Amino acid sequence: MTHTRRRFLATSAAAGAAALAPGQVLSADGSRASPRVDTAPSPSPAPNPLRILILGGTGFIGPHQVRYAMYRGHEVTIFNRGRTAPDLFPGVEALIGDRDGQLDALHGRTWDAVIDNSGYVPRHVRDSVELLQDSVGRYLFTSTGSVYSFDQDEITEDGVLLPIEDPDSEDVNRYYGPLKILCENAVTDVFKERGTVLRLHVVAGPGDTTDRYTYWPVRIDHGGEIIAPGSQHTPVQYIDVRDLAEFMILCLERDIGGTYNTAGPALDPTSMAEFLYGVRAITSTPLSFTWIDEQFLADREARFQLWYPPTEGPIRGLSRVRSHKAVAAGLKFRPLAETAVDTLHWFKSLPEERRNAFELNVERDQAILEEWKAR
Repeated sequence: MTHTRRRFLATSAAAGAAALAPGQVLSADGSRASPRVDTAPSPSPAPNPLRILILGGTGFIGPHQVRYAMYRGHEVTIFNRGRTAPDLFPGVEALIGDRDGQLDALHGRTWDAVIDNSGYVPRHVRDSVELLQDSVGRYLFTSTGSVYSFDQDEITEDGVLLPIEDPDSEDVNRYYGPLKILCENAVTDVFKERGTVLRLHVVAGPGDTTDRYTYWPVRIDHGGEIIAPGSQHTPVQYIDVRDLAEFMILCLERDIGGTYNTAGPALDPTSMAEFLYGVRAITSTPLSFTWIDEQFLADREARFQLWYPPTEGPIRGLSRVRSHKAVAAGLKFRPLAETAVDTLHWFKSLPEERRNAFELNVERDQAILEEWKAR
C-alpha cells in the first residue's frame, strides 16, 4: 500500500468539525462560525442513554459523533492526546493518554460502548481491545474501504481483501489498508459478536480539509466553464459525515454487530452527471459544464476529485461499493444538495488564508478546454 494510495483513498482526520450548539459549525482553527439553519429536526432522545467512550473525538468524524450522541442524551467520554482542539467540547469528560502504551486513564473504568476512531496500528488496537474487553459492551471500529482490492466489479463485505504482505510492519503510509485489516481482526478476535466494523468510503461534509469532496461545491460555486470529466455515467461515491456518525451511534443503541460498508450518497449508483448537476442546483453562479472524454484527460494527466478512471480498469471497484447491508441495518443518506450546501457554507466560514490556498486548477482546466475545442 503506497503513501499516495493512502492519502487519496483513506478517510482523513481533519481539524474543524461541527460544534456542540445545534446549527453551528467550526472554522478550521476551532472557532465557532456563523450558525446555519438545519434542514432536519434535532434528534429525539434515545430510550436508553449509554455511556460511550470515543478513542479520538476531536478530528473530523469524532466531533459529529460527540454532537449527535449528546443530542441523543448519551454520556460521552473522549480519549486522546489532548493536542487537537482540546477545548472543543466544554463539559465533556476528556481523558488524556496515547494509544502507544499510555492507556492508564482507561484502567478501572467501564462504559457501555466504545468507538475506536484512532486505530491504525494493530498493536495499538490489540492493547485497547484487551484492556477494554471486560469494561465495555460493544466495540465499534472505524475501518476503511481501502482494505479491499479494487480490481472487482463491485465490492460487498465479502469482497476480496488486500494481501497482508508484511504483518509485522507498522508503516501506516505504506500498508494502510492491510494494517486496517489486522486492526479489524484484533477487534473481532477479542470481542467476537460484540464487535462492529464499519468500512468507510470518502467522507464528505463540514469539517473535511482533504478537499476530496469539497472541491466540487467550491469549484461549481466559483462558476465559469467547468470540465465535467469522463462519461456522464461514471459512478460517484462518498458519505456525508453526519450520516456516518448517526449510523455509528445507531449501531451502539441497537447493539448491532458485524461488518458494514458505508458508501453513499444513495443506495443506488449515483452518476457523475447526477452528482454535478445536483451540486449545481445549490448555487446561482453562472456556469456551464463541458464533458471531456476519459482518454483526453488521461493523456494530459488531469485528475479530478471523486473521479476514478478508467471505468473498466483495475480500480473499477472503487466507486462500486455496495452498502445494502448497512442500509438494511438503519444507515440513511441525506439529500445530495444538503451535503453540498452545508459543505460550501462551512468552507466559506474558514479563514481567508485557508480559502485562498484552495486549489481550483482553473488555469489548467482552461488550457485543457482550449485544446479540447481546437481538436
